[in-house]
Amino acid sequence: MRITANRRLDEYQFTVRPLSKEEGGGYLVEYPDIPGCMSDGETIEEAIANGREALRDCMEVFNESGRKIPKPSIKAAQWRQRLPRTLYSKLTKQAENEGVSINSLVTAIIAEAIGAKQAR
Repeated sequence: MRITANRRLDEYQFTVRPLSKEEGGGYLVEYPDIPGCMSDGETIEEAIANGREALRDCMEVFNESGRKIPKPSIKAAQWRQRLPRTLYSKLTKQAENEGVSINSLVTAIIAEAIGAKQAR
């Protein structure tokens, strides 16, 4: 049941943006399909992990209150990538340390790289 719940959470798109110094710094994660569902963290990875926890909590509130959970507005794209075992091992350990799925971690790494490239 836990695997099914995690897959369901992975269906929801999220945005990550840096917070200004006036806003406290770090990064903000928001789930557009779940109004008010957001969290932050000092790093992108921490913000995503905290955001996932917030999404889990929001889903629980919807279930407990009998409200209908909004469906994801966009289906997540998917691709398969073969990795060298050493890289996969490193990614798995980092994801475990940060309390996120390997998919969330790799998504964060890609988003961070794209954001850094766009900032230049």
